[in-house]
Amino acid sequence: MASNKFDFYDKTTLKSYNLDSTMRYQLSVLDGLDKFTREHSENVASIVCRICEYLRLNKNFTAYCTICAYLHDIGKIFIPKAILNKPSTLTDEEYEIMKTHTTLGYKMCMDDLQLRPYSNGPLFHHESLDGSGYPTGITKKDIPYEDQIIKVADEYDALVSKRQYTTHINISETLKELMKETEPSDIKEIVALDHVAERSKYGKMSKKIVRTLFKVVIDDTEYEICGVMDYVKYLKKQLKRLDTMEDYYQKMIASKDPKKQSYYKEGIKVMLDRGETIENFRQIHEEYKEALKNKQDMIEKLYNEIKIIKKLQV
Repeated sequence: MASNKFDFYDKTTLKSYNLDSTMRYQLSVLDGLDKFTREHSENVASIVCRICEYLRLNKNFTAYCTICAYLHDIGKIFIPKAILNKPSTLTDEEYEIMKTHTTLGYKMCMDDLQLRPYSNGPLFHHESLDGSGYPTGITKKDIPYEDQIIKVADEYDALVSKRQYTTHINISETLKELMKETEPSDIKEIVALDHVAERSKYGKMSKKIVRTLFKVVIDDTEYEICGVMDYVKYLKKQLKRLDTMEDYYQKMIASKDPKKQSYYKEGIKVMLDRGETIENFRQIHEEYKEALKNKQDMIEKLYNEIKIIKKLQV
């Protein structure tokens, strides 16, 4: 049976900015990251690029935002592997060390003239509109717009990776988690007076940017549906062949004429695909039927997911 592996992120949009040729040096520094962080950085850049397009930001700013997104976690090069790759919850001390990836990434960019223009990406992507972020605790009016976009894409991909999604089924649950981050939180902790007003107005993330992310997710879900539909066409074509083989098989075992038996047997052999035999094709036939049912159910669930996302109010 042919493979039906789905690429969760569609990176085709990035090609339109010709980033590979014009920004080769900036992106080459990602080679120093571990595989997981590099993939995360690429995913975030893909999402940021597409959010920018939906926001109708100009091409130059979109390219700039995308590179900032590629570099947003570059400071993790300097974080000890034992902390970076720790499977369990970080201790308070380890978390403080992890948080330094923002300032370390900023310093790395500032020390390199070619990376310096993108230093905002590493420094501010964990800041929150309500002032509860790090490393400086600035509020919306001081957070660069590129970092407001990166923050949404960053947290979305982190949730997707943590929950190990391989399909957009139930992706609305992740979007509902992000929606909570757009709402002002109760001011229970002691904060500076000049931050109180900001916290009462804003959540951690921009509602407008999260709404725009929803459009990107709907696009990706529709892209997945198209891929599954193509696989359904393949399954139906294979089932048509296997149905004919099953018909020949039934006629073969029902016939008492050796010539007819031989005729139908040879007919089955002609239609066998790779890995199939007269002994196993009937089991494969059932597996294809089950696969078709599963994929058709999947398409229905994906369409339902789109309906749920469209009803979400941010």
